Amino acid sequence: MVSIPGVAEWTIAPVCKTGAFGLRRFESFPLDPMQIGFFEVDDWAFDVIKRRLPNALITPEKLLPENAKKYSGLEIISPFIYSQLNKSTLLQLPHVKFITTRSTGFDHIDLDFCKNKEIVVANIPRYGDRTVAEFAFALILTLSRKIHDAIGRTKGGSFENDNLMGMDLRGKTIGIVGFGQIGREVAKIAQGFEMNILVYNRSHYPALEDKYLCTFVELDFLLSRSNFVTLHLPLTKETGHIINKKNILKCKPGLFLINTARGGLIETEALLLGLEKNILAGVGLDVLEEERNLKEEAELISSEFRKKADYKTLMFDHILIDHPKVVVTPHNAFNSQEARLNILNTTFTNINAFIKNIPINTVG
Repeated sequence: MVSIPGVAEWTIAPVCKTGAFGLRRFESFPLDPMQIGFFEVDDWAFDVIKRRLPNALITPEKLLPENAKKYSGLEIISPFIYSQLNKSTLLQLPHVKFITTRSTGFDHIDLDFCKNKEIVVANIPRYGDRTVAEFAFALILTLSRKIHDAIGRTKGGSFENDNLMGMDLRGKTIGIVGFGQIGREVAKIAQGFEMNILVYNRSHYPALEDKYLCTFVELDFLLSRSNFVTLHLPLTKETGHIINKKNILKCKPGLFLINTARGGLIETEALLLGLEKNILAGVGLDVLEEERNLKEEAELISSEFRKKADYKTLMFDHILIDHPKVVVTPHNAFNSQEARLNILNTTFTNINAFIKNIPINTVG
């Protein structure tokens, strides 16, 4: 059993002969101590890694050109995004055959150099699809049932329920903007609530309409017909301010708007306009537009990121934080026991697959 501070105990089963995680017989890694190295390891992950790979090198250090030489014997390395796996670093690691970053992003790794040196690189394709989808619905229910108002009232000593009447989700229309893995998990949950599902996505997949009981539509149509809209897009030049001062006026009055993706997807002034004109009945934000330097959610559980980001100041300076129709959470949608462990489990699987000469989750 593995204990992560603040959460329940979880069993991390070793990789079995089939390469899957499960309760079968152990398969040891045929490498000597110091040949596998984990870098940028925070306290919560240390024991998990140590139990799974007792002979691995585990350090909070970033792997950089300045310190790479002392790790020259490693054959497999697992960094996070603040390590610099560039040419200068990798030239000092002549035995490295495999890099498995504990992140979805891999721009901290020189893929061209790795390709030339036949170094295989793998990543974590995803780790919290269901986690984020469930959190989006937590915000939906918090707003639609006025849970935040009710909690505040009872903590203040009042048990009156006037002005706390909410609304059922059954029969309402949810608009999902972005239909990747997280968006599809949202659709699954919406089916359980017997909601009508509209989807806006760059690509239209007719086969998914039957599977997820949804209808692909244009964005303006989705905004005009939905009771709830939830965003699940990456932030790119094309998606920045996809909700803006122009199309906020096209939204169905009484809309609840949820964003657990990236703050820059919504123009902050559009939110203020929608609230002022009573177009928006409620807004649930797990992200803020100021989060411009965040690359991926896993950064938020990294001590390195916490050194650089003053989220408390950012949130309390935000004009929306005290609005009675707005619920703001500190970018926590991804942060579940399962998502954290998925990062490490996938890393272990990547290592085991490489050792078996069947690498998976490779990039470049």
